[in-house]
Amino acid sequence: MALAVMLLNAAPFHGGCCRHKVLLSLLGPLLSNSKLYSSYRRPGAEPKKKLSWQNADFSFKKSIDHLKTQLSLLKKETQDYLKGPGGHPLSQDLLEQTRVLWQFRSQEDLNKWVISSDMEVGGKSKVYIKLGRNNQAALLYGTLNTEVPRDGETKYSGYCSMRSRPAVGSFNRKKYYDWSNFNTLYLRVRGDGRPWMVNIYTDPYFSHQKDDLYSYFMFTRGGPYWEEIKIPFSKFFFSSRGRVQDNQHPVWLDKASFLTLGFTIGDKVDGPFQLEIDFIGLLNDRAHREEFAYETYDKNTPV
Repeated sequence: MALAVMLLNAAPFHGGCCRHKVLLSLLGPLLSNSKLYSSYRRPGAEPKKKLSWQNADFSFKKSIDHLKTQLSLLKKETQDYLKGPGGHPLSQDLLEQTRVLWQFRSQEDLNKWVISSDMEVGGKSKVYIKLGRNNQAALLYGTLNTEVPRDGETKYSGYCSMRSRPAVGSFNRKKYYDWSNFNTLYLRVRGDGRPWMVNIYTDPYFSHQKDDLYSYFMFTRGGPYWEEIKIPFSKFFFSSRGRVQDNQHPVWLDKASFLTLGFTIGDKVDGPFQLEIDFIGLLNDRAHREEFAYETYDKNTPV
């Protein structure tokens, strides 16, 4: 500010130009509430009324309480780590055949998941989630609409999804899932006959890998009966930004690199849908010996 005033005082002005107008043109963006970056937002997205730092609470008492909570979580994580993998003894972990990852019995279980639809890009699909009858399952329902928004940018529309929140440890550290002792994803669901896509999102090493995921189809048969679905991890195929990649590789179960799990419906059929999920777990199927279901090859074959 002082440098700008010095420059204005030293600069000659001719033609009756006012100094305050020049100062306003130079420092206007800093003095006003306008943003220095592009204010473009996609259709359907709500405008941000406040900056992120303006929503922060600088209460000293709440800071102390938050620190106590994080320290207690760190203490529990340390005790579980010393006890064994996942807080269980090593012998129990080696002999474990099944493991329940998520089950839906309360609102707290539902809060571990996030729902989204094409409304984020201006679409008209709607999705909701609530507890099922007797609080024994999660009911994901809504309406699919494939009408493309008229924004001149979006080419495809008509999807709804449900995605788990990333696991967070003490002091907001990322927690990873270790599924190396299992080879099959095990679900108990009840659908309406529509196909779904099961997605596994991994934690990327580089920024250009943020859209990488492993996917496979889940076909529901409809009707009043529950069905148990087993999807081997060897069936999941690798894709990036919605395109199946030529260079396929199996899911790295030993890397413990899982971030979130999700379900997506986008079968291009307008109308209502619903999916009930009792639990999501893992299974070590001894009869399944397939390592990878797809061909792997070198794109640049050595001569």
